[in-house]
This record gives sequence, C-alpha cells and structure tokens, in this order.
Amino acid sequence: MAATAGEEANEISECRRLQRALSECHRRIPSGNSACRHLNRALAECLVSTACPEQYDAVKSLCSSSGTALKRSQCQEAQLSLSFEEKNFGSRG
Repeated sequence: MAATAGEEANEISECRRLQRALSECHRRIPSGNSACRHLNRALAECLVSTACPEQYDAVKSLCSSSGTALKRSQCQEAQLSLSFEEKNFGSRG
C-alpha cells in the first residue's frame, strides 16, 4: 500500500530526527564506542522502510519470529538482499 504525501513527510521527518540524534551521539561519545549503535540501526531501518516500504514490510514479516533454522536462514538472506537493494537505490541518484 502506497503512503500518502503526509505519511511520507512524517517518515522523512522521523529519519531526519534520528540522523540528528545519531550525529549528536557521535559528537558526545568517543568513536569506537558502541553506545550509538541503537540509533545507527534505527536510522538505517527508517531509511530503508522509507525508500523500499513494501520490501521492508515483507522482510519484517518474514523475520518476525525465530522459527526453524531454514526460516532464520531465509530471514538473513532477505535482510541481506534488502540491504543490497538499498545500496543500489542510493547509488542511482
């Protein structure tokens, strides 16, 4: 389902908020420290879910429960595939 213009604006605003928080975290905390990791992950998920919402939702649904070794493997493959899609999407512009 496509997001409305208002929903997209809210998603972009949320990503910007996370980016500012991550920048501030890195400014306050020495590099190499993993204290900002949660913000880094949240920003990455925000960007991917905004750029590729349908694929993100499908991967999120697949990975929502632990399941069997096969399901965990499929989840990892889907996450990796989504990360490649995002990298390719980002390099097009």
